Amino acid sequence: MQSCAATDRVRTRYDPPHSAGPGETDSPAFLAARSMETNMAAVPKIVAEKLEKRFGHIHAVRGIDLEVPAGQVLGFLGPNGAGKSTTMRMITGFLEPSGGRVKLDGIDIAEDPIAAKRTFGYLPEGAPAYPDMTVEEFLAFIAYARGFSGKDAKDRVERAIGRVNLQGVRKQAFETLSKGYKRRTGLAQALLHDPGILILDEPTDGLDPNQKFEVRELIKELGGDRAIVLSTHILEEVEAVCTRAVVINKGTIVFDGTPAEMESRAPRDATKNRMDAAFRAMTTGDVAADAERGAGSRAKGGRR
Repeated sequence: MQSCAATDRVRTRYDPPHSAGPGETDSPAFLAARSMETNMAAVPKIVAEKLEKRFGHIHAVRGIDLEVPAGQVLGFLGPNGAGKSTTMRMITGFLEPSGGRVKLDGIDIAEDPIAAKRTFGYLPEGAPAYPDMTVEEFLAFIAYARGFSGKDAKDRVERAIGRVNLQGVRKQAFETLSKGYKRRTGLAQALLHDPGILILDEPTDGLDPNQKFEVRELIKELGGDRAIVLSTHILEEVEAVCTRAVVINKGTIVFDGTPAEMESRAPRDATKNRMDAAFRAMTTGDVAADAERGAGSRAKGGRR
């Protein structure tokens, strides 16, 4: 699903230190460098295999398989209660699966959870933080918790504040922030250690139109060489930001493809809001039933 441009950006990170000269293309060093380049670009950053989650008699997630490479922004869609947040919490290690496994950057999260959690930034639902800390203090706390100190920690805080435009509220207590600024602070902490994987649960929830535009542009920029999974209820956001869409319903994946392919699944008579129509057809059956009724009515009308 990667675009050629995204693939090229990934590959430049693993170029050998110098261009090959005459006769060098067959040298062991050159071949090893090229092999590493190809393998690193091809290996998925996120691998979830046969993920299952049961809460007593409720089977919330039913054998999900998912791979996300660098250079891809995946929109994770589904109605409320479909298993989106549960799946994201299992991928990030905040919820133990009933079955299956997760690897992040090649690290099994069950076998080495600390190392695996260093590979990603996570914006959970609700963007939790200490309410009496200022934005600046909270981000500094996250920096130190992640092992940074001194000038490095300070620089990372400044960069995160600048990336999501928090300059105007940096001295403000978290509990006094609007919902939009709380989400942006949560996004800043997810970016602070510059991870190769981002897991974002409704990153634009509560943002005004200008803030949504800024965050979407940032996500597109970050998606050039990172693996990003974002859940959203805003189908317009999938079209604007994502290179791939996955729809989950009742704990199983019912669609996996590009946003354009998803839109093509809309009923033929849906002329407006085709992404919405496609989503409804995949998750409820209402659209399909309406289309069948409409076709039947037209057929009856034609026989009169």
